[in-house]
Amino acid sequence: MSIFKPFLTSDTIVSPFKVNKSFIFQGNELTSSNVEIDRYIGVNITSSLFISGSYPTGFINIQDQTLVYRSIKELYYSNYLFGSNGSPANTASFNNDGTITGPVYEPNYYNYLSTTLNPNRYFPTGSGEKIGVISIPSNLWGEYLKPGTVSISNGSTTFIDDGEGNMISGSLKYGDVIYEHGIIILTSNGISGSTGYGAGVYGSIVYGLSSIDYISSFITGSNITCSFNSTVTIYETQYKCTLRENEFNFSQNPTIVSSSINSGIIYDFATGSYFSPYVTTIGLYDNNYNLLAVGKLAQPLPTSAVTDTTILINLDL
Repeated sequence: MSIFKPFLTSDTIVSPFKVNKSFIFQGNELTSSNVEIDRYIGVNITSSLFISGSYPTGFINIQDQTLVYRSIKELYYSNYLFGSNGSPANTASFNNDGTITGPVYEPNYYNYLSTTLNPNRYFPTGSGEKIGVISIPSNLWGEYLKPGTVSISNGSTTFIDDGEGNMISGSLKYGDVIYEHGIIILTSNGISGSTGYGAGVYGSIVYGLSSIDYISSFITGSNITCSFNSTVTIYETQYKCTLRENEFNFSQNPTIVSSSINSGIIYDFATGSYFSPYVTTIGLYDNNYNLLAVGKLAQPLPTSAVTDTTILINLDL
Protein backbone atom coordinates (compact mmCIF):
# COMPACT_ATOMS: atom_id res chain seq x y z
CA MET A 1 0.00 0.00 0.00
CA SER A 2 1.31 3.45 -0.95
CA ILE A 3 0.32 6.77 0.52
CA PHE A 4 2.74 9.16 -1.22
CA LYS A 5 4.17 8.68 -4.70
CA PRO A 6 6.71 11.05 -6.32
CA PHE A 7 6.30 12.42 -9.83
CA LEU A 8 8.82 11.57 -12.54
CA THR A 9 9.95 14.14 -15.08
CA SER A 10 7.88 12.34 -17.71
CA ASP A 11 4.78 12.74 -15.53
CA THR A 12 4.77 16.55 -15.86
CA ILE A 13 3.97 18.58 -18.99
CA VAL A 14 4.06 22.40 -18.99
CA SER A 15 2.08 24.13 -21.78
CA PRO A 16 2.15 27.94 -22.18
CA PHE A 17 -0.79 29.76 -23.76
CA LYS A 18 -1.81 33.38 -24.19
CA VAL A 19 -4.85 34.91 -22.52
CA ASN A 20 -6.34 38.36 -23.10
CA LYS A 21 -8.41 40.74 -21.01
CA SER A 22 -10.33 43.73 -22.34
CA PHE A 23 -10.17 47.16 -20.70
CA ILE A 24 -12.02 50.38 -21.40
CA PHE A 25 -11.57 53.61 -19.43
CA GLN A 26 -13.22 56.97 -19.93
CA GLY A 27 -12.70 60.50 -18.62
CA ASN A 28 -11.51 60.70 -15.03
CA GLU A 29 -11.15 56.90 -14.90
CA LEU A 30 -7.88 57.22 -16.81
CA THR A 31 -6.14 59.00 -13.94
CA SER A 32 -7.85 57.19 -11.03
CA SER A 33 -5.60 55.53 -8.47
CA ASN A 34 -6.32 52.00 -9.69
CA VAL A 35 -5.76 52.84 -13.39
CA GLU A 36 -3.20 55.66 -13.72
CA ILE A 37 -3.06 56.05 -17.50
CA ASP A 38 -0.92 59.16 -17.87
CA ARG A 39 -0.79 61.59 -20.81
CA TYR A 40 2.08 63.87 -21.79
CA ILE A 41 2.85 66.63 -24.27
CA GLY A 42 6.36 66.55 -25.72
CA VAL A 43 7.74 69.72 -27.34
CA ASN A 44 10.91 70.25 -29.36
CA ILE A 45 12.19 73.24 -27.42
CA THR A 46 15.38 74.36 -29.15
CA SER A 47 16.38 77.10 -26.74
CA SER A 48 20.05 77.01 -25.84
CA LEU A 49 19.13 77.46 -22.19
CA PHE A 50 17.52 74.32 -20.83
CA ILE A 51 16.16 74.23 -17.30
CA SER A 52 14.63 70.89 -16.38
CA GLY A 53 11.07 71.22 -15.12
CA SER A 54 10.43 74.54 -16.83
CA TYR A 55 7.78 73.01 -19.06
CA PRO A 56 5.82 70.51 -16.93
CA THR A 57 3.44 67.97 -18.42
CA GLY A 58 1.49 64.95 -17.16
CA PHE A 59 -1.56 64.27 -15.03
CA ILE A 60 -0.08 61.78 -12.55
CA ASN A 61 3.72 61.88 -12.83
CA ILE A 62 4.97 65.32 -13.81
CA GLN A 63 7.64 65.26 -16.51
CA ASP A 64 9.39 67.89 -18.61
CA GLN A 65 8.01 68.45 -22.13
CA THR A 66 11.50 68.67 -23.62
CA LEU A 67 12.65 65.42 -22.01
CA VAL A 68 9.47 63.62 -23.11
CA TYR A 69 10.07 64.73 -26.70
CA ARG A 70 13.72 63.71 -26.68
CA SER A 71 13.11 60.36 -24.98
CA ILE A 72 10.38 59.34 -27.43
CA LYS A 73 12.52 60.46 -30.36
CA GLU A 74 15.53 58.45 -29.18
CA LEU A 75 13.64 55.28 -28.27
CA TYR A 76 11.25 54.88 -31.16
CA TYR A 77 12.23 57.17 -34.05
CA SER A 78 16.01 57.56 -34.05
CA ASN A 79 16.48 55.32 -37.11
CA TYR A 80 13.97 57.30 -39.14
CA LEU A 81 15.35 60.83 -38.77
CA PHE A 82 18.22 60.83 -41.27
CA GLY A 83 16.86 64.00 -42.82
CA SER A 84 15.32 67.03 -41.18
CA ASN A 85 12.04 66.26 -42.97
CA GLY A 86 11.79 62.85 -41.30
CA SER A 87 13.19 60.86 -44.22
CA PRO A 88 14.12 57.26 -43.36
CA ALA A 89 17.65 56.32 -42.42
CA ASN A 90 19.78 54.59 -45.03
CA THR A 91 20.37 50.92 -44.34
CA ALA A 92 23.17 48.60 -45.35
CA SER A 93 22.69 45.94 -48.03
CA PHE A 94 23.60 42.38 -47.10
CA ASN A 95 24.73 40.60 -50.26
CA ASN A 96 24.45 36.89 -51.04
CA ASP A 97 28.23 36.47 -50.99
CA GLY A 98 28.35 37.65 -47.38
CA THR A 99 29.62 41.14 -48.08
CA ILE A 100 27.93 44.31 -46.86
CA THR A 101 27.60 47.47 -48.91
CA GLY A 102 26.18 50.82 -47.93
CA PRO A 103 26.30 52.87 -44.71
CA VAL A 104 26.77 50.07 -42.19
CA TYR A 105 26.54 52.54 -39.31
CA GLU A 106 22.79 52.97 -39.88
CA PRO A 107 20.40 52.10 -38.42
CA ASN A 108 22.05 52.21 -35.02
CA TYR A 109 19.14 51.62 -32.68
CA TYR A 110 16.41 49.15 -31.90
CA ASN A 111 13.21 51.13 -32.30
CA TYR A 112 10.72 48.43 -31.23
CA LEU A 113 9.12 47.83 -34.60
CA SER A 114 5.73 46.13 -34.54
CA THR A 115 5.85 44.56 -38.00
CA THR A 116 8.25 43.01 -40.50
CA LEU A 117 6.78 45.24 -43.22
CA ASN A 118 8.62 48.40 -44.23
CA PRO A 119 7.95 50.81 -41.37
CA ASN A 120 6.23 54.13 -41.84
CA ARG A 121 7.21 56.29 -38.89
CA TYR A 122 6.94 60.04 -39.04
CA PHE A 123 8.31 62.27 -36.29
CA PRO A 124 8.14 66.08 -36.28
CA THR A 125 11.56 67.69 -35.93
CA GLY A 126 10.86 71.40 -36.41
CA SER A 127 11.37 73.94 -33.66
CA GLY A 128 8.36 74.03 -31.35
CA GLU A 129 6.84 70.88 -32.86
CA LYS A 130 4.92 68.77 -30.38
CA ILE A 131 3.89 65.16 -29.86
CA GLY A 132 1.39 63.45 -27.59
CA VAL A 133 2.13 60.41 -25.42
CA ILE A 134 -0.38 58.16 -23.67
CA SER A 135 1.35 55.84 -21.21
CA ILE A 136 -0.53 52.74 -19.99
CA PRO A 137 0.97 51.12 -16.84
CA SER A 138 2.36 47.60 -17.20
CA ASN A 139 0.01 46.15 -14.57
CA LEU A 140 -2.80 46.76 -17.08
CA TRP A 141 -1.25 45.59 -20.35
CA GLY A 142 0.64 42.61 -18.92
CA GLU A 143 3.29 41.45 -21.40
CA TYR A 144 2.12 43.58 -24.31
CA LEU A 145 -0.94 45.23 -25.81
CA LYS A 146 -2.75 42.88 -28.15
CA PRO A 147 -2.33 44.21 -31.72
CA GLY A 148 -5.55 45.38 -33.32
CA THR A 149 -7.33 46.17 -30.04
CA VAL A 150 -5.99 49.62 -29.12
CA SER A 151 -8.42 52.51 -29.50
CA ILE A 152 -8.61 56.10 -28.25
CA SER A 153 -11.44 58.57 -28.72
CA ASN A 154 -12.04 62.22 -27.83
CA GLY A 155 -15.80 62.00 -28.27
CA SER A 156 -15.88 62.99 -31.94
CA THR A 157 -12.84 61.25 -33.45
CA THR A 158 -11.55 57.75 -32.84
CA PHE A 159 -8.05 56.44 -33.58
CA ILE A 160 -7.53 52.68 -33.77
CA ASP A 161 -4.43 50.61 -34.30
CA ASP A 162 -4.25 48.57 -37.49
CA GLY A 163 -2.41 45.63 -35.93
CA GLU A 164 0.88 46.81 -37.45
CA GLY A 165 1.69 49.55 -34.96
CA ASN A 166 -0.08 52.46 -36.68
CA MET A 167 -2.77 54.61 -35.05
CA ILE A 168 -5.16 55.47 -37.87
CA SER A 169 -8.54 56.99 -38.59
CA GLY A 170 -9.88 56.20 -42.04
CA SER A 171 -6.96 56.47 -44.48
CA LEU A 172 -4.90 58.83 -42.33
CA LYS A 173 -2.21 57.97 -39.82
CA TYR A 174 -1.92 59.99 -36.61
CA GLY A 175 0.80 58.17 -34.72
CA ASP A 176 2.16 54.85 -33.51
CA VAL A 177 1.57 52.34 -30.75
CA ILE A 178 4.42 50.44 -29.09
CA TYR A 179 2.68 47.25 -28.02
CA GLU A 180 5.43 45.89 -25.76
CA HIS A 181 5.71 49.16 -23.81
CA GLY A 182 2.04 50.15 -23.60
CA ILE A 183 2.83 53.48 -25.29
CA ILE A 184 0.57 55.38 -27.71
CA ILE A 185 2.35 58.21 -29.55
CA LEU A 186 0.56 60.90 -31.55
CA THR A 187 2.94 62.59 -33.98
CA SER A 188 0.72 64.46 -36.45
CA ASN A 189 -2.78 65.66 -37.28
CA GLY A 190 -3.04 63.24 -40.18
CA ILE A 191 -0.58 61.74 -42.68
CA SER A 192 -1.90 60.35 -45.97
CA GLY A 193 -0.59 57.13 -47.42
CA SER A 194 -0.27 55.42 -44.05
CA THR A 195 -1.50 52.11 -45.41
CA GLY A 196 1.53 51.87 -47.70
CA TYR A 197 3.89 51.04 -44.82
CA GLY A 198 6.76 53.08 -46.13
CA ALA A 199 5.67 53.19 -49.76
CA GLY A 200 5.17 56.94 -49.61
CA VAL A 201 8.19 59.21 -49.88
CA TYR A 202 8.91 61.08 -46.67
CA GLY A 203 8.96 64.82 -47.23
CA SER A 204 6.51 64.70 -50.14
CA ILE A 205 3.51 63.41 -48.21
CA VAL A 206 0.96 66.01 -47.24
CA TYR A 207 1.06 66.72 -43.52
CA GLY A 208 -1.48 68.54 -41.41
CA LEU A 209 -4.45 67.69 -43.60
CA SER A 210 -6.71 68.78 -40.76
CA SER A 211 -6.69 72.11 -38.96
CA ILE A 212 -7.80 70.39 -35.75
CA ASP A 213 -5.10 70.02 -33.13
CA TYR A 214 -5.69 66.35 -32.34
CA ILE A 215 -2.56 66.06 -30.22
CA SER A 216 -3.76 68.66 -27.72
CA SER A 217 -7.32 67.34 -27.89
CA PHE A 218 -6.34 63.79 -26.94
CA ILE A 219 -3.69 64.70 -24.37
CA THR A 220 -5.25 67.61 -22.48
CA GLY A 221 -8.93 66.88 -23.13
CA SER A 222 -11.19 65.47 -20.44
CA ASN A 223 -13.62 63.40 -22.52
CA ILE A 224 -11.08 60.77 -23.54
CA THR A 225 -11.81 57.06 -23.89
CA CYS A 226 -9.02 54.48 -24.06
CA SER A 227 -9.63 50.79 -24.71
CA PHE A 228 -7.27 47.86 -25.32
CA ASN A 229 -6.68 44.18 -24.64
CA SER A 230 -3.84 43.05 -22.42
CA THR A 231 -1.88 39.86 -23.08
CA VAL A 232 -0.46 37.52 -20.44
CA THR A 233 1.08 34.06 -20.74
CA ILE A 234 -0.40 31.43 -18.45
CA TYR A 235 1.44 28.18 -17.90
CA GLU A 236 -0.77 25.12 -17.58
CA THR A 237 0.95 22.22 -15.87
CA GLN A 238 -0.44 18.75 -16.43
CA TYR A 239 0.39 16.10 -13.85
CA LYS A 240 -0.03 12.46 -14.80
CA CYS A 241 -0.93 10.44 -11.71
CA THR A 242 -0.49 6.74 -12.48
CA LEU A 243 -1.78 4.09 -10.07
CA ARG A 244 -0.18 0.71 -10.71
CA GLU A 245 -2.33 -2.35 -10.23
CA ASN A 246 -0.55 -3.11 -6.94
CA GLU A 247 -0.70 0.46 -5.57
CA PHE A 248 -3.34 2.31 -3.58
CA ASN A 249 -5.35 -0.87 -3.25
CA PHE A 250 -6.57 -0.18 0.27
CA SER A 251 -9.10 2.43 1.26
CA GLN A 252 -8.22 5.32 3.57
CA ASN A 253 -11.89 5.93 4.32
CA PRO A 254 -12.48 5.54 8.10
CA THR A 255 -16.00 4.21 7.52
CA ILE A 256 -14.63 0.76 6.63
CA VAL A 257 -13.53 0.35 10.26
CA SER A 258 -16.12 -0.86 12.73
CA SER A 259 -17.11 1.66 15.37
CA SER A 260 -18.69 -0.97 17.61
CA ILE A 261 -17.25 -2.34 20.81
CA ASN A 262 -14.63 -4.13 18.74
CA SER A 263 -13.24 -0.84 17.50
CA GLY A 264 -10.50 -1.11 14.86
CA ILE A 265 -11.86 -4.19 13.09
CA ILE A 266 -12.38 -3.77 9.33
CA TYR A 267 -15.76 -4.71 7.96
CA ASP A 268 -15.90 -8.01 6.11
CA PHE A 269 -16.79 -6.41 2.75
CA ALA A 270 -13.43 -4.63 2.73
CA THR A 271 -11.36 -7.75 3.41
CA GLY A 272 -12.38 -9.83 0.43
CA SER A 273 -10.06 -10.41 -2.53
CA TYR A 274 -12.50 -8.64 -4.87
CA PHE A 275 -12.68 -5.47 -2.81
CA SER A 276 -11.67 -2.41 -4.86
CA PRO A 277 -11.49 1.07 -3.33
CA TYR A 278 -12.64 4.21 -5.16
CA VAL A 279 -10.58 7.33 -5.74
CA THR A 280 -12.37 10.57 -4.86
CA THR A 281 -9.57 13.03 -4.06
CA ILE A 282 -5.94 13.54 -5.06
CA GLY A 283 -3.55 15.75 -3.09
CA LEU A 284 -0.34 17.32 -4.42
CA TYR A 285 2.44 17.73 -1.86
CA ASP A 286 5.89 19.30 -1.80
CA ASN A 287 9.06 17.53 -0.72
CA ASN A 288 8.26 18.32 2.92
CA TYR A 289 4.82 16.70 2.62
CA ASN A 290 3.00 20.01 2.82
CA LEU A 291 -0.32 19.88 0.99
CA LEU A 292 -0.23 22.33 -1.94
CA ALA A 293 -3.32 21.51 -3.97
CA VAL A 294 -6.34 19.22 -3.84
CA GLY A 295 -8.08 17.77 -6.86
CA LYS A 296 -11.65 16.47 -6.57
CA LEU A 297 -12.96 13.97 -9.11
CA ALA A 298 -16.38 14.59 -10.60
CA GLN A 299 -17.40 11.10 -9.46
CA PRO A 300 -15.66 8.30 -7.54
CA LEU A 301 -13.31 6.28 -9.76
CA PRO A 302 -12.74 2.57 -8.98
CA THR A 303 -9.14 1.37 -9.07
CA SER A 304 -8.17 -1.74 -10.99
CA ALA A 305 -6.28 -4.78 -9.68
CA VAL A 306 -5.30 -5.92 -13.18
CA THR A 307 -4.25 -2.75 -15.03
CA ASP A 308 -2.85 0.71 -14.38
CA THR A 309 -5.15 3.67 -13.70
CA THR A 310 -4.07 7.13 -14.89
CA ILE A 311 -5.59 10.40 -13.70
CA LEU A 312 -4.62 13.72 -15.32
CA ILE A 313 -4.56 16.92 -13.23
CA ASN A 314 -4.35 20.32 -14.97
CA LEU A 315 -3.12 23.26 -12.91
CA ASP A 316 -3.00 26.80 -14.32
CA LEU A 317 -0.41 29.19 -12.87
